[in-house]
This record gives sequence, C-alpha cells and structure tokens, in this order.
Amino acid sequence: MAPLIRISRDAPALYITSVAKDRLPVFQTDKVKDLACAALNEARNSGKFALLAYVIMPDHFHFVTSGQSPAHTLRFANGVVSHRVIEYLKEGGFRSSLEKLRHEEKPRRYTHSLLEHHSNVFLVTTEAVLAEKVNYIHLNPVRAKLVTRAAAYRWSSVRQWESGPGFDEPLLVDKDRVAWRSRA
Repeated sequence: MAPLIRISRDAPALYITSVAKDRLPVFQTDKVKDLACAALNEARNSGKFALLAYVIMPDHFHFVTSGQSPAHTLRFANGVVSHRVIEYLKEGGFRSSLEKLRHEEKPRRYTHSLLEHHSNVFLVTTEAVLAEKVNYIHLNPVRAKLVTRAAAYRWSSVRQWESGPGFDEPLLVDKDRVAWRSRA
C-alpha cells in the first residue's frame, strides 16, 4: 500500500496549471482529453508522484500532486502530455494544428511545443487550501460553461471526490492517500 500523504509546510502539495501554447484549444476533442488523462497517469507512474485532483480544459489543465519537487513533477507531467499529444497530431496528420505549435528547432532538437514553458505552480501547505484548490479545479468546467454541473464533466476528478470513482473514469486519483487531520 502506498504511504499516506500529509499536507504541511514541510511537505506541501503542488497546485499546477499548464497552459497550451497561445491558449490554443488543443484539448478540445474527447480523444485528446482521454489521451491527456492517459499521459498524466503515465507521468505519475514514471515520476513517482501522487495525483490528488485534476481537470482537463480545452486550452489548459490543472492538477494537484504531492511527493516530488515542482521541477521533477513538471518535467514528467508536461513532458509526457506534450509528447503524447504531439505524437497523436503527427500520426493523425493534423497539419494545421501542428503548424500552430511549430517553432524553430530547440537545442534538444524538437520543433513543436504543446504547452507554454512557464507553468503556474502554487504550494499547498494546509488542508483548507487543498480543499479550496480541489474545489476550484472541479468547478472550472462550470465556470467555462462546458457543463451545468461539475459532475457532468468527464475529464475531472470531481466524481471521485464526491462519491467515489465511476466504472469508466478516464483517470483515477490518489485522494484516499491524503491523511486528513481528525476533525474532533
């Protein structure tokens, strides 16, 4: 069994927002959102970090994680998601989308970037702030008018936080590993 996660100043969780290059709606189709979920799961396993909550929006994604440094987590999460989505676009012949992501060849010999290189990372040091960030993530599709109820949005951990995972969740989270302090 995986160790419990205790949120504190000494062991903060990370609230991360990764934005698509030029705010392009690259995560617009169900297929690409499913692909992003699978990539986040791959990144979590490879990078050995916990994934506590997430949402995939059309032009960005948010997630809350714990267990590793921000640089380590970003390298895995953004790297795997970017690689998998760009690979999908190339294999599918999505030339127009790829052209919007193209740039001059970088030192590591890549010519496309899916995400902005400045992700927003916020340290979460208390349970109250963790709850606030998870709530913000889950309400994001409602605020964007993608759905009228948060639980109706498939590419989010909201159902897992409200009532437990459904039978076809695109990505399971580690919320049960959070060691909440007693509420006595």
